[in-house]
Amino acid sequence: MESKIPDFSGNWKMKSSENFEELLKALGVNVMLRKIAVAAASKPQVEIAQDGETLSIKTSTSVRNTHITFTVGQSFSENTVDGRPCTSFPRWETDSKISCDQTLVKGEGPKTAWTREITNDGELILTMSADDVVCTRLYVKE
Repeated sequence: MESKIPDFSGNWKMKSSENFEELLKALGVNVMLRKIAVAAASKPQVEIAQDGETLSIKTSTSVRNTHITFTVGQSFSENTVDGRPCTSFPRWETDSKISCDQTLVKGEGPKTAWTREITNDGELILTMSADDVVCTRLYVKE
């Protein structure tokens, strides 16, 4: 039986965020940059376009915009939350959850990863982790 691919597409706005500053701290981001990043990231606009298992995710904040495009099951290049180049490998963890491990292109750092999951009530949960520190952000469709 083939499972249905969840629909991540749409414009999302953040409803809540936990542990973002702690995540940046675990990544070694200095205190000034953390304050700026936390303020900027408090109202991100996220736009997701989806074609089957290929997702294009644009995130806009007052400080910076990011855009990633990937296909589940294929590695791609992106940057960690603190801006270091990495190779990411997204895979289906459950029918409605994509899990992605990140490997730094060069240098040492905490082990980073993210997940995106659509809940039964249509919300989007983004988690970002650095070693044992996990940041959880909840989004609702606009």
